[in-house]
Amino acid sequence: MHSNCKHTIHSAQQHFMFCNAHAPAKTVAPGDIVQFEEIDTMCGQLSPASTAADVPGLDFSRVNPAVGPVYVDGAEPGDALKVTLLEFAPSGWGWTGIIPGFGLLADDFPDPALNIWHYDRALAAPTLFSSIAKVPLRPFCGILGVEQAAPGEFSTMPPYHTGGNLDLRDLTVGVDIYLPVEVPGALFSLGDPHCAQGDGEVCGTAIESPMGVTVKLDLVKAENLKFPRFVTHEPVTRHIDSMGYEVATGIGPDLMEASRNAVRGMIERLTRLHKIRPEEAYMLCSVAGDLRISEIVDLPNFVVSFYMPRQIFA
Repeated sequence: MHSNCKHTIHSAQQHFMFCNAHAPAKTVAPGDIVQFEEIDTMCGQLSPASTAADVPGLDFSRVNPAVGPVYVDGAEPGDALKVTLLEFAPSGWGWTGIIPGFGLLADDFPDPALNIWHYDRALAAPTLFSSIAKVPLRPFCGILGVEQAAPGEFSTMPPYHTGGNLDLRDLTVGVDIYLPVEVPGALFSLGDPHCAQGDGEVCGTAIESPMGVTVKLDLVKAENLKFPRFVTHEPVTRHIDSMGYEVATGIGPDLMEASRNAVRGMIERLTRLHKIRPEEAYMLCSVAGDLRISEIVDLPNFVVSFYMPRQIFA
């Protein structure tokens, strides 16, 4: 049996484009553990002292790096790379922002906004959004991906059939994700750590937080996946449903517009209930609420719902 050798990859070993021509940062054996040092999705451009005035000056060529790639011995096209999330090393601070031109409601929110969060590194307590809300913490990685067989460079911003910027909030400690291998060695990278996010990440950012990540890499031979899949070994609820939810819906023939209208409805509800600004409500929706497809078969109209847990305001 393999001894689970442990490897360390430094945060400087990063790239902003997926490309199967990248030289591996590390070569490991199946079953090995890889520790990625503190990863910062903004490459140091934001700090706990930053304000909304810093957002327009961000260099977006230095945003959302993926750290790696890791070459896994024996990985061949048609295999699946099994990635088990073992541990997160949080930094104690994070940020959520509204970036002009980005997010589900970009046309509704043309001005920048920024909220700096401070939290317990032990993750024992929720983080505070001023005096308005208490958001529970559940770290995960936004970027988990392997290289495509296709030549060329592919931005780390969107997701692909081989993974990438999936922004799946349930990819947290203990979860196994399986990625379709298309090139020898798989060439695995990760990045974009978060402390909390709602399903949809509607404003475009979660609680983005520099942190370290430790994973175990293994292989499933000849799985022939078309897209990633993952397995959770415990409930995915964050145990914030004890007081129920406020729910807004969007209904219509276009899923994207229905999604926008569900979020708009929740923003309007939160501003009335809690006397907060629309920008604050939008960011809270992104980090703590869930956008769901409720009905997709009764043509011509679909139903999208936005669920906001009432407990965070208690």
